[in-house]
This record gives sequence, structure tokens and C-alpha cells, in this order.
Amino acid sequence: MTLEEILARKECQTFDCKSIQIDPKALAIPIVAMANADGGVLAIGVSDKTRRIEGIDGNEERLNELLRVPFDFCKPSVRVRCEYLSCSDYEGGDNRILLMHIPASVQLHTNQADECFMRVGDKSKKLNFDERMQLLYDKGERYYEDKDVYGATIDDVDMNLVGEYMNVIGYGKSGMEYLRENNDFVTEKDGQQKVSTACILLFGKNPQRFFPRARTRFIRYEGKEEKVGTEMNVIKDVTFEGTILQQVRSAIDYLETQVREHSFLGEDGRFITNRNYSKYAIQEMVVNSCCHRAYNIKGTEIQIKMFDDRIVFETPGDLPGLVRPDNIRHTHFSRNPKIAQFLKAYKYVKEFGEGIDRICNELETKGCTILSFHIDAFILKATLMAEWTTEKEFDSPSTAQVPPKYRPSTAQVEKLVAVMNDDYVDVPEMMKLCGIVRRKTMQDSYIAPALTDGSIERKYPEQPNHPKQMYSLSEKAKAWKKTNN
Repeated sequence: MTLEEILARKECQTFDCKSIQIDPKALAIPIVAMANADGGVLAIGVSDKTRRIEGIDGNEERLNELLRVPFDFCKPSVRVRCEYLSCSDYEGGDNRILLMHIPASVQLHTNQADECFMRVGDKSKKLNFDERMQLLYDKGERYYEDKDVYGATIDDVDMNLVGEYMNVIGYGKSGMEYLRENNDFVTEKDGQQKVSTACILLFGKNPQRFFPRARTRFIRYEGKEEKVGTEMNVIKDVTFEGTILQQVRSAIDYLETQVREHSFLGEDGRFITNRNYSKYAIQEMVVNSCCHRAYNIKGTEIQIKMFDDRIVFETPGDLPGLVRPDNIRHTHFSRNPKIAQFLKAYKYVKEFGEGIDRICNELETKGCTILSFHIDAFILKATLMAEWTTEKEFDSPSTAQVPPKYRPSTAQVEKLVAVMNDDYVDVPEMMKLCGIVRRKTMQDSYIAPALTDGSIERKYPEQPNHPKQMYSLSEKAKAWKKTNN
């Protein structure tokens, strides 16, 4: 980062300026906030209000205090990388600026007063108790699946389901022994038996008694858009309840009835059948939704929305840990590891963390649009495009299918394509064009899915984090925009 870039860059989610005179306790707040979010850079020696270059030289005592902040005032300590940048201060003298590079952390960090902050836009937001707990769940320091279910007893557990699972994994003791000795499904606290969330979701007689929205809903729309009111276009609406395994089985079986097939005579004289969605992709996405949803979010269920050209899997919960839309293929984090292990025993999970990448590889091999992801509020939306929509997309009965034509994968991407022109633009300009305030929203819901489906291209493709990174529309996005506007 150059001095010119520092002076030109606006304070945002990942960048802030601070005077060398800042109180060490105050500096701990943005350090903690950035570590709890997406990381960032603090430029020390630049006034955050006027951008006057004060420098750090001549203030050795205060500088040493600030260098100790990540260790003395952050709990646990934040691993900060420091860099010094030579400059001329506002008086024309030789000076330096301290750059603190703060990585995104897998831990939750607080300041010395045990206050938790998170970077939101250009502010460090103090989290309340519920927000702090959500961050703990998202980072995997605590798992909601381990939380005791209020009012639940061992009578709410179906021991037949426990026995079935024990047979699958080869456990030879009694069902009660299994629950008490494994995964803390049942524990003793204050002389009372406590039943965990995972236990109820996996083995409960009626999980929806305690978690009414822990269910999976399938909605089929006529057309390619979701309409409401007098134009409502819902043609199927089915809800699956029961344990997680029961929901997974029911949802997969039902989706299989909605898959379209195209059969033709191959060159070898045998009939070949092509599906518009692969069986593996459907199974993996259903399992992924049930396995990784945030069950502490109780206001909505998993929704699987099928349109003429795509299926959208809407799962309650932000991306956990360090997983982001642009690294989801290769970065693994399990929000509910006990639930994941359970589904693996039933062969619904092959290898942890490989499912999404395998789907994308399969689609790439076929020349089809790969999965795209974006965050809408607290809902993760994964879009699986149909491999074909009409039989006319086949060249002939004896040839392979023609890849579907390009179209923006989400409504947000479509909006981005509509407002961009042929010139390169940076992220702040993209935010302005789209009317977005939060940089994280812009990155997760617009830029990441647009890069994934090929709507936009980087100016510096080999350096994704280039300080002067800009984006432009791809040729196929330009062509689509020309014919659809």
C-alpha cells in the first residue's frame, strides 16, 4: 500500500486511519473488530478526520504502547503484522506511517473490558449478548447443536432411532449408554438429565415441538421469477418435517420427482438419458443445507425454490468461520460437526468439505454454469442452474447437450450487470452504482457470485487482492445486457 493509496482510500470495512496520539485502549477496538470480521489494515500516523499526515517518529513511547495493544488489550491476542511506510509529514519533514495488517481470525476477540466488537462498514460495532453468541457459533468456538434444549427430557428421544444409528456405526452397548457416553447427547447437570439440540434434531420423537421451523420446505414456481400477490406463481408447496435424516430422505426423494429427463438414441444404438440436474448435485445440496444451517435462527426454515431454469437453496445462517463465497469450494468449516458426522455414517456425506467442489467440477466438465453463492441478510442462497431447460438445447439426438446460454445467476448480479458500463470500476464505485452501504454485502452478494458465473472480470486477475483492483463486465455479460435491455 502506497501513501497515495492511503490518502485516496475511504475508511471502510477493511481500512481505517488513526492518529499516533490515539489511546491504546481505543486502538484495541478497531483491531478486535477487524479480527472478528474480514481483517483489514490500520494506518497509524494519519488523522482519521482530516487525513493529515502526522507520522509516528518522535513519539517512540506512544508507538511502543500501540505496538503492545494486540497483546496487552486484546483477548486473546491478535496476530498483527506491522509494516513501516516512509513519508513526508504535514510539516514537510521525513517521517513514517505504521501499517497494522490484521488478519481475519477464527477466534472471537474482545478488548480488555471484555467487550466484543465487529467491523461493519466503516464503524466498529459493539455486539450485544445475542450477537456475540452468534459470532461464537459462526466461528466454531461454541456449537449451538451442543446447547441443552429447554424442557426436553429423555422421553422426547426415540430410542428406536438411536438403536438404528448404533447398528449403522457398530456400537454394542445400550441406547442410553450411547447417548450418555458419546457427543454429550445426554448429560447430567444439577441432578437433572439434559438433552442436547443435536440429540433432539437427530433422534427426537417430534423435533418440531422444540424447533418449529427446523424443517425443509420445497416451493415450485412457474417461470423464472418469484411473484407475489395476484401474480403469485407457486404451483407446488411441500414441507418436510421430522428428524434431519427424515427430512434429507424425503426432500431428496421428492426433488427426484421434479427432475426433467431427456432420452435419445446414442451413436451405439442405445438409449441415453440426460437429466437437467444431476442426482449427486441434488443430494449434496439438500444434505449441505440440513447439515450446515444455523439452527439457532428459529424464524425461518430451509427453503428449496425451483424455477424453470434453476434451483435456489436458501439456508438460514451466514457463512461460518473463514468461509466466503469466493473460497467456499476449498475452505471447509462445519457449523454442526455432530450432525455432519451422523449423516456421514448414513453415506450422505462422503468426505468433509469436498461436496461443493465436486459439484462445481462436474458442472465445469459439462460446460455448465457452476454453483453461485450470496448472502441475503442472514440467509445463504446457493443457486444451482439447470444443465438444460428445453429439449431444443440439444444439437441432435446423437450429440451431447449444448451448455445453457449465459444469464446472471442472481437478482443481485443482474442488477450489477445493469448498472455497470464497459469501463473498469473499483468497489466503492460499484457500491455507489448499486446503492449498497456495506462493503461486505457488496462483496458477498454481488461481486463474488458475479465472478463465479463469469459476469465480471478483474483488472488484475492474477492478484485478486491488488490494492488498485477494479472490475469490468465480461463479454458475455455485455452481450446479455445488450439483448435484455
